[in-house]
Amino acid sequence: MNAIIFSAVWGVVMMFGGLIAKNKTTVTYLAIAGLLVLTGVNLLHSCGSWVIKVDTHETLHFDSMGLYFNTIAFVSTLLYVLLSGKDIERAGVHVAEYYALIFFVLCGVSILTSFNGLLMLFLGIEIMSIPLYILTGADKKNLKSNEASLKYFLMGSFSTGIMLMGIALIYGATGNFGINIGPNSAAGTGLGFRPSFLEVGGLLLLFVAMSFKVSAAPFHFWTPDVYDGAPSVFTSFMATIVKSAGFYAFIKLMDVRTAILGDSWLIVLPLVIFSTLLIGNITAVFQQSVKRMLAYSSIAQAGFMLFALYGTSVMSKEGLILYAFSYSIATIGLFAILIRLKDYSLDGFNGLAAQHPMVAFSAAVFLLSLAGIPLTAGFFAKYYMLAAAVKAGGILWLVIAAVLLAAVSVYYYFRVIQSMYFKTGTPEWTSPAGKSFAWTLLLLAALLIYAGLFPTAVLKFIYF
Repeated sequence: MNAIIFSAVWGVVMMFGGLIAKNKTTVTYLAIAGLLVLTGVNLLHSCGSWVIKVDTHETLHFDSMGLYFNTIAFVSTLLYVLLSGKDIERAGVHVAEYYALIFFVLCGVSILTSFNGLLMLFLGIEIMSIPLYILTGADKKNLKSNEASLKYFLMGSFSTGIMLMGIALIYGATGNFGINIGPNSAAGTGLGFRPSFLEVGGLLLLFVAMSFKVSAAPFHFWTPDVYDGAPSVFTSFMATIVKSAGFYAFIKLMDVRTAILGDSWLIVLPLVIFSTLLIGNITAVFQQSVKRMLAYSSIAQAGFMLFALYGTSVMSKEGLILYAFSYSIATIGLFAILIRLKDYSLDGFNGLAAQHPMVAFSAAVFLLSLAGIPLTAGFFAKYYMLAAAVKAGGILWLVIAAVLLAAVSVYYYFRVIQSMYFKTGTPEWTSPAGKSFAWTLLLLAALLIYAGLFPTAVLKFIYF
């Protein structure tokens, strides 16, 4: 509850702070202070030292894993602001409002990690999504940004309608908005339990709606255009913290519901995972724009995160935590570099290693982690996902296909490394990459390598 209240309150503080602080840098410092406070109060909640008690009538449930996910989300957002704060300031004149919307998004994230009912799931999704529609269209003079915002809003509204229909059907079948109604719960443990048609239909609609939110195929088609059209500095936030939070809610919802679908679940889910991996990786190979390539790459990464649905165990949840950490850090770092380059194509990275060796090395580590190369956090993130599926009795052909398609991803990630190290050129920058920027990137790269060598160092805090 600490994180939900403080993120909402600090969002309001940012709104009024924009009226008082005319200097954009001061606004950024105020946002950084807010993120530090938000992380601190969430850690206090995790330790049980100080908890704001509110009677939510069991619609919210706070556990160690959800609170730890909050910590990762808040720290990732803090690193995002430290790296890209200057770029947020250049995104428009309403900087304080941008930060206010980011804090409201974090409020939605905090709800999604603790929801214990379908209504709170809906509220969390909407509180997280609505500010993103605005941030996507922040560049009002850019037609691509306007188009992306409208497309995101329409697709988001459409998926929300599907979600509400699913919630209505489940309520009609069970008379309850709780997420634990079904054969896995105390209410449905009888030997003669048979889920009703309404409950199965409602769960399928929820599966479709959440697949839209996390851009899983075949509901991914909005992602490349929205990510490409949105201001790059906000695409970085959307593709990392927001996507990871959507997956956490997805897994928490389906964890207690999969038995309702029976054998059909074992048919639908593998097909969705395979098509997401295939479409994301194969399409990314043909992209010349690094930004658009990362958009398709995010679809492919979603395919790996979907394995957590297949193996709903402690290992799959630990894998999702590690995946959220590695994917967020690597993508935030890559976008921080991309934002400062004038040319988003592969040629824009030509000669980067000769001009800025620290920046190029950090970018190489980020790309290697996304590809799942050993000695980086991305390797163990993918390993945990695949191992959880195998442990749960997953289909072996799907695991093999995932490994082969991960090998395909190595190709398009290494194209960027090739441009940086083996091609000549002089990258043009929209703003200079100073020493503080380079050292911050190097810190992120070091975190990924450390987590790749000692993954349990990241996971042990779940049980702190």
